[in-house]
Amino acid sequence: MYETIQTLHSYFAYIVLAILVLAVLNALSGWLGNKMFTPEKDFRLSLFAFILSHIMLLIGLILYFVSPSGLNAIQELGMGGLNSASRLLALEHPFTNILAIVFITVGWSRHKKFIEGKKKFKSIAIFYGIGLVLILSRIPYGQWFN
Repeated sequence: MYETIQTLHSYFAYIVLAILVLAVLNALSGWLGNKMFTPEKDFRLSLFAFILSHIMLLIGLILYFVSPSGLNAIQELGMGGLNSASRLLALEHPFTNILAIVFITVGWSRHKKFIEGKKKFKSIAIFYGIGLVLILSRIPYGQWFN
């Protein structure tokens, strides 16, 4: 079961990152270009990125709690006994990605309060962008490309 969830988490990450990058680029384009916020394209792309990132969070949390190494390593060795790769997987990656999802959620919630398209795009661009940067900063690239 663990291997299946880990594979799902790894491959689904590519989809989530692609959609999140598209949503941020779309929001930047709309914000800087003073475009109208359209429900057919802009709303759906932002909503899709929001939903997929939350699904990814759920998959990641399930993976974290069924992982044979996640919590066990912290319990056995303590935080001081973890090497950098173990600390990344046991603490930094989950915490930073939860924080990233919080930023994405704030961006989604804020954009709904605005009527003007430029403000909607700005909210999505800034908060989704911060979330994207946080996610990219804590991807375990050493394991991802192997």
